[in-house]
Amino acid sequence: MLDLLQRWALRGRPTGTSTLALAALALVSIALAGWLVLERGLASIGPVPLATADAISPIVVDRNGRLLRAFTTPQGRWRLPVSHAEIDERYLELLVAYEDRRYWQHHGVDPLAVARAGAQLVRNGRVVSGASTLTMQVARLLDQRHERTAAGKLAQALRAIQLERQLSKHQILDLYLRLAPFGGNIEGVRAASLAYFGKEPQRLSIAEAALLVALPQSPEARRPDRHVAAARAARDKVLARGVEAGVISAAEAERAKSEAVPRRRQAFPMLAPHLAEAEVAAFPRLAVHRLTIDREVQSAMQALADERARLLGDKLTTAIIVADHTTGEVLAHVGASDYLDPSRNGAIDMTAAVRSPGSTLKPIIYGLGFEAGVVHPETLIEDRPARFGAYAPENFEDTYRGTVSIREALGQSLNVPAVRVLDRLGPQHLVGRLARAGVPPQLPEGAEPNLAIALGGLGLTLTQLTELYAGLASGGGRLALSHRVGEGDQRRLSGDVAEDRHKRLLGPVAAWYVTDILKDAPPPPNTKGGRIAYKTGTSYGYRDALAIGYDGRFVIAVWAGRADGAATPGLTGRTAAAPILFDAFGRLGEKSVPLAKAPRGAILASGADLPPPLRRFGRLPAIVGTGPFIKETLAIAFPPDRAELEVASDGDAILLKAEGGKLPLTWLIDGEPIRSDPHRREVVWQPAGPGFAKLSVIDAAGSADRVTIRLRQ
Repeated sequence: MLDLLQRWALRGRPTGTSTLALAALALVSIALAGWLVLERGLASIGPVPLATADAISPIVVDRNGRLLRAFTTPQGRWRLPVSHAEIDERYLELLVAYEDRRYWQHHGVDPLAVARAGAQLVRNGRVVSGASTLTMQVARLLDQRHERTAAGKLAQALRAIQLERQLSKHQILDLYLRLAPFGGNIEGVRAASLAYFGKEPQRLSIAEAALLVALPQSPEARRPDRHVAAARAARDKVLARGVEAGVISAAEAERAKSEAVPRRRQAFPMLAPHLAEAEVAAFPRLAVHRLTIDREVQSAMQALADERARLLGDKLTTAIIVADHTTGEVLAHVGASDYLDPSRNGAIDMTAAVRSPGSTLKPIIYGLGFEAGVVHPETLIEDRPARFGAYAPENFEDTYRGTVSIREALGQSLNVPAVRVLDRLGPQHLVGRLARAGVPPQLPEGAEPNLAIALGGLGLTLTQLTELYAGLASGGGRLALSHRVGEGDQRRLSGDVAEDRHKRLLGPVAAWYVTDILKDAPPPPNTKGGRIAYKTGTSYGYRDALAIGYDGRFVIAVWAGRADGAATPGLTGRTAAAPILFDAFGRLGEKSVPLAKAPRGAILASGADLPPPLRRFGRLPAIVGTGPFIKETLAIAFPPDRAELEVASDGDAILLKAEGGKLPLTWLIDGEPIRSDPHRREVVWQPAGPGFAKLSVIDAAGSADRVTIRLRQ
């Protein structure tokens, strides 16, 4: 290039054409030099520190993405994840109009704004307006430097150009929405909207949007909770700029100016705090935790728990779980009432505390009796003082009702009949079934199951009890609850549900018998019964009050008591927990879903019409040991003689059960042997169709029992 200039000088006076060529060459040279300087400058500042924006507040959201709880960053800041798609459009329009009108056109630095600011500086002798673009502000926030010197502004400009090369306009805007300061430890427009207005920024009034636009320019001087006048003046300035830019009308601006400025910060949402805290602790690297919780249901249950705990008295707390037993998803989880109240130990999650279940296992005991064929809901049983070795259970009110049906015994939660049935089954049979269903109870170290477990002499959590009753409500199948979105789907994909079928809590008929009884349990005063099947429980010493119920879709479990385990005289499941349970169903906001109808195989008969072995409990010898039933006389436990069973047109499989006798066993249908495992007392039989059938079983000693049944469609 120098050689070219020298040759031009030797030629003499340049022509017009050569002058233009020289000017163009000079401009190209200047541009090239400028480009080289720019590239060297960009190289000198290093890569964009995008990691600065990665430190965000972990948030926990409900099944629909609505915020349940947020946590501060390790630096103690509220900085919530957000994108431009989640922000009110009016706010974005006011932001661009006020901060950077040519944001969508420039490449990080606005030359027109720079020229304007320079001219104003020369004319006024001072800085009148800046030339900082939104991209430059993002650059400053990422670099975490706020230098007002010429060198500092140049560094911001270089970083802004670098950002524009690397990210899209919307990505840069998202960084601003996340990082912009709003006073104190509030960063980002989402955190600011929640802190100052108590709501998400999807829908903002014009006044609210204008205030959020104004705050980042001087976040401490304009904080509305400290400097309300300065905040109002800054907001009104944004409104005026919005009118000039045509974003809002003058009338809208005037109405917005009349709107009050918030004078205090709002508390961030704290729904399902115990579950949210446990979730974040379990997955600390996850930014967004999505739960199956329904925010509206959760909010209603937390309010209910707080109200009822205060009515119950000082130091008392309540816990509530709401689940959909058709899916296993937890919709509400109240670990304790008044989470921030130390006098109630509100921070302790009582749904995970191992406590006595009281009488809430009685339905399971009777269900096992139904399944084993030793009782029926209409079987008569004695409710009289009884002694079982050294153990002499007593009824809650120290009164006895004489001869009652199993339906009455369970409906009125009588203690002695439940112990009688458990004595027949064996305590280890109950514990083993609970463990097989995925709900292993806790016993004192070194202790063996005994008859006291019928009345709460073991340990379970409220979550475990909810799972048991969810299984009852869903027809007796095992149902593990889930609180993470997608967790249930993953369980189905992995085949665990198929495995659960082999780990049932009860058979469908036994589960329905229990439900049919519990739906008629006496409701609390001033409430209407029949809508839900429910059971209450009170632990020894009035330490725990429980109530668990379900309809055709929902299962709700309620616990009340003191977190420290201290006794509260007079605290019972019926008076303390049951009213909360019925109120909880009322606050679900859903129409009642009817309970399931009787399944095929259920015997709908009065006591007099039952087969003789099922008319009165207590005539058969007791079961001994912990293994299969061993009786002195072989008998068919199910189906009973003269039973009528419904079968589908294509034939339903029927489970035949025998008790007693000496293995191996041989089963015959109408005199013909059927395939069976001779060392088991159960066999699955597939009938050919409707009609009468004669069932026989023969043991190794030659003893036999026979029943005649009718199969109908």
